[in-house]
Amino acid sequence: MRRIFLLLSILTCCAFTQINETSYDLCGMKNTSFKAGESFSLTIYYSVAGLYVNAGTANISTTLGHFENRTVYRIACDGKSNSSYDWIFKVRDHYESYVDTATMQSLKFIRQIHEGKYKKRENVVFNRETNTAITNKGVYKTPDCVQDVVSAVFNARNIDFNKYEAGDKIPFKMFLDNEVYSLYIRYLGKERITTRFGTFNAIKFKPLLIKGEMFKGGEKMTVWVSDDANHLPLRIESPIVVGTVKVDMTGYRNLRYPLSSRIN
Repeated sequence: MRRIFLLLSILTCCAFTQINETSYDLCGMKNTSFKAGESFSLTIYYSVAGLYVNAGTANISTTLGHFENRTVYRIACDGKSNSSYDWIFKVRDHYESYVDTATMQSLKFIRQIHEGKYKKRENVVFNRETNTAITNKGVYKTPDCVQDVVSAVFNARNIDFNKYEAGDKIPFKMFLDNEVYSLYIRYLGKERITTRFGTFNAIKFKPLLIKGEMFKGGEKMTVWVSDDANHLPLRIESPIVVGTVKVDMTGYRNLRYPLSSRIN
């Protein structure tokens, strides 16, 4: 559960013998996959010896708002541990991104972490004219169209995967903890997947993970999104330092398009 939404970072290095590199990235993205009013829920399962237990939930919602005279998607992500596990390790995390509807670039990022005895609050404002990020710790230079954790996820939902072949990498840059990371998504193709919510035609890919306290780094995480216009996250699986985490989509409301990828 620690740093739960890094599980969703796309949005985040194992090499293949032959890689078809592409210059395409998350810059200049147009929103074709979601709308204001959309929400979906995820259930987080944790396993040590092959038996998965329900460890917590995450809820993601999108509304319209305004920031510095710009219309934005206000994307809020809230994660919490199940109350039955709070006595062991209580998690109450909130991530929020203000994404410019015209450019799909993050203008502001908020992170409020409460995990056991650890608490952290982070506010980042992105100045797109000067390519800087203003944080609690100072001002940092950033490259053009850098993403935050949440905006990376929602930008990645707009990728047209039909342009790619299995093995292709889609690069992007992400600002986190006052640093800029050069990351990518590796497209793996399409397949059918059965989750607790149903059976779906899905798009499969692996994000490059940042090595940290929880994740081992490299291409260890696998993500499946719906093979329809929504590109809704269906399942995320990843080994962690101890055990394995699986995240399943368990509910949704107000999708932009019908969830036509669902088979039953």
